[in-house]
Amino acid sequence: MRKRLSLLLVPLVAAATLVSVGAPAAARPAKPFPARIALPNGFTPEGLTIGRGTTVYVGSVLDGAVWRGDLRTGRGSVLIPGTPGTAKAGIKLDTQGRLWTADFSGGGASVYDPGTGARLAHYQFTTDPNSLVNDLVVTKRAIYFTDSTRPVLYVVPLAPGGRLPAPDAFRVLPLTEPGATPDAFNNGIVALPNGDLLVAQMLTGQLVRVDPRTGDSRLFDLGGYSVDRADGLVLRGRTLHVIRNLTNVIAVVRLNAGYTAGVVQREITGPQLRSPATGDLLGSALYVVNGRFDVESTPSTDYDIVRVPA
Repeated sequence: MRKRLSLLLVPLVAAATLVSVGAPAAARPAKPFPARIALPNGFTPEGLTIGRGTTVYVGSVLDGAVWRGDLRTGRGSVLIPGTPGTAKAGIKLDTQGRLWTADFSGGGASVYDPGTGARLAHYQFTTDPNSLVNDLVVTKRAIYFTDSTRPVLYVVPLAPGGRLPAPDAFRVLPLTEPGATPDAFNNGIVALPNGDLLVAQMLTGQLVRVDPRTGDSRLFDLGGYSVDRADGLVLRGRTLHVIRNLTNVIAVVRLNAGYTAGVVQREITGPQLRSPATGDLLGSALYVVNGRFDVESTPSTDYDIVRVPA
């Protein structure tokens, strides 16, 4: 009888052990992504882009450093050390996985290996000391950059197979009509599905459509809504997020089928927004980086990335 009981109990105990060990792990709910991710104090961020998986990159407009972190864990470290006298504004990853940066007051753009931080290429667009190469958009054939003090776009065409072109293989595309409005401060830029580019004018409160071949531009109809202080633009499908820095507002715009006009559906606001500069989407969340342009940056000033429902 004892032998029979032991033979019966052994598999029952073993099964119970497997359930007790395995079940909690399988049933344990996934830990939510942090709603706020701290950046190094004094970092002075401006650009943000999300790469493979949950990897995020943030550039510093103070010294050109690039911080790489994980949106799942909230942890990260400086990938590209800063250099005094340099700056980085917009940053994006291309289809080859390379990291492009708009070098702001440096008058050019740089390309980096996102794993090692090694610089792969540099393009010097201008030596004008007043130039501010601010943001960029990646397309299949070229990278387009805005300049906030000059009515032009800088265009770096990609070589066959997505290869990087020679350092002098770029062109300057003059803008016409509203895209050339004096002191408009052209800033964020995205590519529309119909082939046009959409550029935010921070000081006029307007969006303009630009023909990437000719530089001709037209106003984008927002029904009278002003996007004053428009900084970063984030587009997915026909939904556009206009990140307006000093107003602490993110306007959610639904574009029409022709990509010539849009209707503001809602505004995202809240205390978590502290002069947001730009952002990027991951799933149903919009991650924005707070530039805190309303305060003087010091080595102890805190900066962060925050997650908001898209």
